[in-house]
Amino acid sequence: MTDHVILVSIADPFAASLSAERLAAIARRVLEAEDAPPVELSIAITDDETVRSLNREYAGEDAVTDVLSFSQREGEEFVTPPGEVPPLGEVIIAYPQALRQAQGRLPRQAAERGRSANHEVAHLLIHGLLHLLGYDHAQSEEARRMRAREEELLGPSVIG
Repeated sequence: MTDHVILVSIADPFAASLSAERLAAIARRVLEAEDAPPVELSIAITDDETVRSLNREYAGEDAVTDVLSFSQREGEEFVTPPGEVPPLGEVIIAYPQALRQAQGRLPRQAAERGRSANHEVAHLLIHGLLHLLGYDHAQSEEARRMRAREEELLGPSVIG
């Protein structure tokens, strides 16, 4: 069986703070826990302005956000060459925003103050990946289901 292909890109200013191997391992464990067929996933850790620009262009919101997910399964169908895994999408995380959230410097994050930046990035990666796998939080019941799954996946085997 073909394995998941996980590509991780960390912008230079944040490369010393994060491990591409650790992020790929977290993503792989989530994909396996969700019984996802083999897919290609891209993960990008970048700055606030890059995420703000993408958020403005694709979501129509001129603001920094913590994580964006771009599905490659929506819209026109991609043709996957024989022997290759199909693309799932990309999760893009704004590291400075994740750091602010981990430090509890944003009012809505005060309850989670004291998380490490690595824990916050792991949480955002799981959140973004769950979106690509079909989870949503537009309705309150969906939000409860997604949050519960995030918490399960944030267990010690993923974060530790």
